[in-house]
Amino acid sequence: MSFTPHGKHLIAGHWVDSDQTFTSAPAHGPAHAFCVGTPELVDRACAAAEEALLSYGYTSREARADFLDTIADEIDAREEAITEIGTQESGLPQARLQGERARTTGQLRLFADHIRKGDYLDRRHDPALPNRSPLPRPDLKMLQRPIGPVAVFGASNFPLAFSTAGGDTAAALAAGCPVVVKGHSAHPGTGEIVAEAVHAAIANCKMPAGVFGLIQGGKRDVGTALVQHPMIRAVGFTGSLAGGRALFDLCAARPEPIPFFGELGSVNPMFLLPEAVKARGGEIGTGWAGSLTMGAGQFCTNPGIAVVLPGSDAFIEAAEAALREAAAQTMLTDGIAEAYRSGTARVAGADGVTELLGAACAGREAKPYLFRVSAREWRATPELQEEVFGPLGIVVTAETADEMTEIAQALHGQLTCTLHMDDGDTPLAQSLMPVLERKAGRVLVNGFPTGVEVADSMVHGGPFPASTNFGATSVGTLSIRRFLRPVCYQNVPDALLPEVF
Repeated sequence: MSFTPHGKHLIAGHWVDSDQTFTSAPAHGPAHAFCVGTPELVDRACAAAEEALLSYGYTSREARADFLDTIADEIDAREEAITEIGTQESGLPQARLQGERARTTGQLRLFADHIRKGDYLDRRHDPALPNRSPLPRPDLKMLQRPIGPVAVFGASNFPLAFSTAGGDTAAALAAGCPVVVKGHSAHPGTGEIVAEAVHAAIANCKMPAGVFGLIQGGKRDVGTALVQHPMIRAVGFTGSLAGGRALFDLCAARPEPIPFFGELGSVNPMFLLPEAVKARGGEIGTGWAGSLTMGAGQFCTNPGIAVVLPGSDAFIEAAEAALREAAAQTMLTDGIAEAYRSGTARVAGADGVTELLGAACAGREAKPYLFRVSAREWRATPELQEEVFGPLGIVVTAETADEMTEIAQALHGQLTCTLHMDDGDTPLAQSLMPVLERKAGRVLVNGFPTGVEVADSMVHGGPFPASTNFGATSVGTLSIRRFLRPVCYQNVPDALLPEVF
């Protein structure tokens, strides 16, 4: 039986409608009507979240962990409906939606385990020294505490893992922060089903109704109202540089500024060192093509640039051959497909750029493009560093190792940088590492950055414009720190502390 959305918002534990509706634009299957969000609905959801904080922020770690586990269970229980409407709305294949659902529930369960252990609290205790001279020291305890209600913006390219109950929501709920989600209009039906799962978990675990809210659709005024609402204490965002920068500026312009944790994408350059290319250039080229075209290139970790030295023909030929065989893929939205066509045209028209491969497609279809440019022309054309969201690769040819280092130094902030190297490349790799670790949140060797492991050690972030906060990550258990702040308790008895030392 097909799933038919009701199209409503979830506010303070109730499904509510609004006067206006919008119609979804699925890649295939039926379109559905959804209520349009308004600033007034945002205000109601944020007020409910603030009220929920007074109880949810003081629940035990075990209670919150059980809540996260229950959300995961409820999402799994809706597997068929999620896969059905998720594939329709996004055009992604069933296997991708099933894998992303598993990642989403895995994140929730990982955070449940993480907070049960309690290490994230960073508990510290300096006992009182009443006899210290010349002045006694009071008893000092420190804990990480929830910052308050968090706004989360759903991402276009991850209808599950970076959206309604994705990584930002999981981290905030684990920290003890209520969440208000601004659903993405590209997959409102998927968002509704996941919100129903959270709603069921709230009831099962007897959590306060306002601990989670979903606002569907809406124009720019809805996003503006959400990030500027005085009850919202932080924002999690995954999306475009332009959209993220606009929201970041709004957060900074508030009477009381709040942190904006925006993951804005990057070109994720790879540096191919000569011994590795000599030994397995063809293999690396084929692997690069697979990474470039994975998910129609719609990953923020898509490795869009390969920096090579002379003698890399085998790598380039293998990549071109593999890309030439790649089938057209459906992109997530009409707007993303149009932006991809504009991006390929912009790169093709830049001075000194040679098109090695390209095939225009209409509608939401996309095929890969491959370009080549010299290091000199690349450095002289800043727009070649701008992300093109889709299966587009640029080979940048450096004449010397020093010029390769100059390319690394000229990079903007990145989510990832990759080295392909063999043992004989170690001296050059050693000279590049101090540069690359300043440019990226994750440095890889002999791999491809697509596929972000959800783990304690993962960093998915980087210097601007990859993200708006170079000290944070949006993936992995460290991401909980975005929604906590340290509080010192001086001479406070245990009975008044939120956690017992």
